Amino acid sequence: MNACLKYFSACLLALLSQAAFAQSAPALGAASSFAILSAAPGGGGAVTCTDSAITGDVGSTGLPASVVQTGCAISGAIIAPVSAQVLTGFNGAYDALAAVSCDQTLTGTLAGVTLTPGVYCFDAAAALTGTLTLDGQGDANAVWIFKIGTGGTGALTGTNFSVVMANGAQPCNVYWWVAEAATLTTSDFKGTILAGAAITVTGGTFAGRTLAKAAVTLTGVAATGCGGGTFNPPQQRCNQGVGNGPEGCDPGNSNQGNPFRSNDELGGTPGNPGRKGGNK
Repeated sequence: MNACLKYFSACLLALLSQAAFAQSAPALGAASSFAILSAAPGGGGAVTCTDSAITGDVGSTGLPASVVQTGCAISGAIIAPVSAQVLTGFNGAYDALAAVSCDQTLTGTLAGVTLTPGVYCFDAAAALTGTLTLDGQGDANAVWIFKIGTGGTGALTGTNFSVVMANGAQPCNVYWWVAEAATLTTSDFKGTILAGAAITVTGGTFAGRTLAKAAVTLTGVAATGCGGGTFNPPQQRCNQGVGNGPEGCDPGNSNQGNPFRSNDELGGTPGNPGRKGGNK
């Protein structure tokens, strides 16, 4: 009898421990501050950002030239190449998620589906569209893990796909592990993607992280990371007139983003230009 009780207790403890791990956020370590990360091995990282706005750090394993920007506004730091610790954090989280057991196997586009916290898996590729609702049931710490391609192969494709957070659910508590590439088009996406191949996002919005073992390409995207990145203070707004001298700020943030970060007047004697009367 005692042996049976011990066996039952051990099994129950193992099941509870597995469930707790399955719904815990993976430790990203030094990779957690990145909104965009191309972690291709051997220094082969590449990030291409076109006509997009990114809030958060951007990183690549490649040289500085591997981060290409065209009409792209980045509020965080651009780090290329990233440190070995960043790669360790990303690869560790990717491998840890690969080992997590599934609570439920999914099929279809997920349009009109509502899911509570848990671990959800697609055996192969997933082609998603429509609206998926994640119900936090009042728990702001609730975690969702989606695994695409648990059989070893499988890509994530989202077209006109929206993820809606409900009842306290948080975008940064959602994780999408993908065996191969992830491609999103005109979608309103939430969560951290950890992809085994490239990530391509075109149009729409993205709240979370795009972390890939290959290139990351964003075109016409508004992306917001999960915070904790390098702080770049905004330029102070000021009212600078002729002869007012340096004020330590960029008037109207008129030149924010240039290499020198300021249009502050360097000459003249500080004065009070005052305000002249205008039209009535």
